Amino acid sequence: MDYIHLNELEFYGYHGALSEETKLGQIFRVTITLACDLKRAGETDDLEETVNYAEVFELCKEIVEGKPYLLIEAVAETIASRILEEYKTKVSGCRIQLVKPNPPIAGHYASVAVDITRGSL
Repeated sequence: MDYIHLNELEFYGYHGALSEETKLGQIFRVTITLACDLKRAGETDDLEETVNYAEVFELCKEIVEGKPYLLIEAVAETIASRILEEYKTKVSGCRIQLVKPNPPIAGHYASVAVDITRGSL
């Protein structure tokens, strides 16, 4: 199996269970791993034989910067579902890591995150 990695995509969204999160918004970072067969793309140098990661970036941006969700779990699940739906002939599985660097939690920590895998990696 081959993989495409989109590392630490950064977006501004309004997700969270607290009212200040949905009003003020915050930065979210997303890392995406796509499981796909890249052999034909490597042999032909043809974009149609692979997954256009610029399109995946835009799909992710639309979700993270779009409709607010209470949970980052729901944001990650939406990203995974859309990728698997839109690229079902090319992507057999995906892993989504969604990081919330500055949630409004008292204390010292680097970030909070969810990490989900859907399909076959």
